[in-house]
Amino acid sequence: MSRRSEVSVERSAGDAGAVIAMLHTVPALAAPLAELAAEVRPDSRILHFVDESLLQDTIAAGGPPPHVMRRVVAYAGYAEESGAGTLLVTCSSIGEAAERARPFAGLPILRIDEPMAEQAVRDGARIGVLATLATTLGPTTRAVERAAVRSGVEREVVPRLCEGAFEALRAGDGARHDALVLDGFRELAGKVDVVVLAQASMARIVGETGGGVPVLSSPRSGIAQLAGV
Repeated sequence: MSRRSEVSVERSAGDAGAVIAMLHTVPALAAPLAELAAEVRPDSRILHFVDESLLQDTIAAGGPPPHVMRRVVAYAGYAEESGAGTLLVTCSSIGEAAERARPFAGLPILRIDEPMAEQAVRDGARIGVLATLATTLGPTTRAVERAAVRSGVEREVVPRLCEGAFEALRAGDGARHDALVLDGFRELAGKVDVVVLAQASMARIVGETGGGVPVLSSPRSGIAQLAGV
């Protein structure tokens, strides 16, 4: 994966209502998340900040390095200067950097996967977390664990990494990626009460499997929290 550092800003159609900013590390997420946001906040304008290097640096370091948190703070500043009242971070891999950035930002910073973690805690005592990247598996697992602590309940989290799936996708072998994700899901589904997808892109693969357990992904619930901002 080539290193690329870029910021792009675009505004969705809307009236003079609230302004909401989103920070993406995957450019393809901007359009579908804007569509979901239009359902929840049709009165709002959406700003999209896109910086792929945040994810690339996080993968290279095995977790968000300090400068990723500092850059999230910077994006929060850009969002505020642009009139936004909220920044939604749409990448789970940098979610913990987003949390650490909150005290230094002048506007609320939301994680797209926090509502999903809260729902998982409500849905079952044994919660499976499925991911294709270790740098996403860890943060999502910890997000569920913290949600359980906040709710005052005991929950067992069962993480499952689909080893080789991300590398297959990066090499252009989508079929192998999908097969590895399905294998991981089927193994995990037999052990838990609910499955959390650490990466929303996996939803299209496991959504029709009939695995017998609820499957949660972050986009719709993560966007729904914008209704309250």
